[in-house]
Amino acid sequence: MKRALLIAGPTASGKSAVALGLAERFGATIVNADAMQVYADLRVLTARPSMAEERRAAHRLFGEIDGAENFSVGRWLARAREILADSHAPLIFVGGSGLYFRALTEGLSDIPRVPETIRANVRAEAEGAPTPALHARLAARDPATAARLRPSDRQRVLRALEVVAATGRPLVAFHGAREAPALPRESWAGLFLAPEREALNARIEARFDEMLNGGALDEVATLAARRLDPALPVMRAHGVPHLIAHLEGRLPLAEARARALSDTRHYAKRQFTWARHQMPAFVWVAPEGAEAAGAEALG
Repeated sequence: MKRALLIAGPTASGKSAVALGLAERFGATIVNADAMQVYADLRVLTARPSMAEERRAAHRLFGEIDGAENFSVGRWLARAREILADSHAPLIFVGGSGLYFRALTEGLSDIPRVPETIRANVRAEAEGAPTPALHARLAARDPATAARLRPSDRQRVLRALEVVAATGRPLVAFHGAREAPALPRESWAGLFLAPEREALNARIEARFDEMLNGGALDEVATLAARRLDPALPVMRAHGVPHLIAHLEGRLPLAEARARALSDTRHYAKRQFTWARHQMPAFVWVAPEGAEAAGAEALG
């Protein structure tokens, strides 16, 4: 019997339903491995399990973090290690964040912790500055890391600026050394749910419409009223920027919907690409066969 089952896949592929069915069957605990479902602010828009679903099996790391926090992969991994240490039940890690799975099974680069004062200073200096300008600032201080980052990737650019400010060394200098993985290879099995693209796109569209009908606009309005830093992960969740633009009168709802769907489809494509290149130990399965494959791994 494996210590853990890891269920990955593109957004809207049915991962949560598979995980819930297996958790009920094996008395397992479901652990969130999705970078957006950790936040309390967006149950509807991130398709987090409902309260009724959470009552059917133990769930961890779902909606536990306030949106004002930048919950990094390092912090997620620390919490995952705690859950692994405390749990005697089988664990099912489920989500769409490939970097979380890689950190869990391969360890993270050994990057020193950035003091909160330095992090706050970097964020304060960056406030109001366009992301390409921040990328240019990074290129002047850490050209090797800047060359690896898209000039539009604000979160990663800020992270690299924080590291060089704290250590005086480029971020890429820390990429060689890794800590030991939380899950050694023999202790886990991995599944990647791979629906047909046409069917997946239809599911993405249907689910987003369900979100709109289920309170997503009210949820985003409540989030927008907090006036959080736009660079925070929760503010960049799929649909959030476009729905805020609609609520502020800058976009018709139909256009906000179309842009959100486009972003989500592109994200799903990137998830497939990541899995092909970064998750070689995961077995690709059709969604309809995933629960049987998971039962075999856990049995």
